[in-house]
Amino acid sequence: MKKIIGIGNSLVDVLVRLDDDGLLQTMDMPKGSMQLIDGAGRSRVAAQLAVMDSQKASGGSAANTIKALANMGVESAFIGKVGDDADGRFYGEDLEREGVVTCLSVMQGQGTGVASTLISPDGQRTFATYLGASACLDAADVTADMLRGYHIIYVEGYLVQNHALMTGVLSLARELGLTVCLDLASYNVVAADLDFFRRLVNDYVDIVFANEEEALAFTGKEGVEAARDLARMCRTAVVKLGKAGACVCSGDRFAAAPAAEVAQVVDTTGAGDYFAAGFLYAYVNAQPLAQCLEWGGRLAAEVIQVVGTTLPKAAWQELKAMKI
Repeated sequence: MKKIIGIGNSLVDVLVRLDDDGLLQTMDMPKGSMQLIDGAGRSRVAAQLAVMDSQKASGGSAANTIKALANMGVESAFIGKVGDDADGRFYGEDLEREGVVTCLSVMQGQGTGVASTLISPDGQRTFATYLGASACLDAADVTADMLRGYHIIYVEGYLVQNHALMTGVLSLARELGLTVCLDLASYNVVAADLDFFRRLVNDYVDIVFANEEEALAFTGKEGVEAARDLARMCRTAVVKLGKAGACVCSGDRFAAAPAAEVAQVVDTTGAGDYFAAGFLYAYVNAQPLAQCLEWGGRLAAEVIQVVGTTLPKAAWQELKAMKI
């Protein structure tokens, strides 16, 4: 089976379930938003959450995908950067417990990134994100030796603000013959740096993952037409369509799949990350595109029924027991 390595922001997820949205108003955080905060902001948020029940796990978009792949039995590794602190040590140990090979650079004098996630009663997430050491990951932290032996590299679009990192890593991956997968991350990230995203997809990317809003920001089109547009720039384009399911376009091949049914949405954190994991799990097992979409929907449906991105072991066992 092909091996996958991911690269992205190394963020410790701190998850808190809210009884109502009052705290969001108190903290001046628009519901559903993602706000980047500095060290002082991180201290203020931590003080607010210290008196509340919370869960803690290794996170970050690409790391979520890689953890899910590891739990599905795919040999997986993750490249990131953490601080020399308790959060950094927790981050590495948590990934390793999930079966991920870690390639983590450690930075002195900078704290590990933390994503404080406030979950409203309807499952909507609001993020206060302190990037910390993860924002200092650069091309020099990624070596050919790290990538050798892997067949696929999965890159989160949140790294796009560092152009030198993105072009350095993706060009190295192409030189080594890896299949390059890029998740577009967020519609506002795409819109803010569209020309650079277009160059990356044209020059380096084999498989691109996008949701409806990201695909629209990238192409100016919606749904299937957006997927077809994206597929003219890379080998395979996957567009997630929310409750309508997902579609994929690869050359003259096209497939679509409905969303998996879920009795109750508890928390949508990581839904897109798990979709990518499910798709790639089927992909490395040489499944047709339609089955890749179905597996993406299957894993996404599982994660939105729990708080955070950590599934119980029993759930992983049931998923792995399903016919692939």
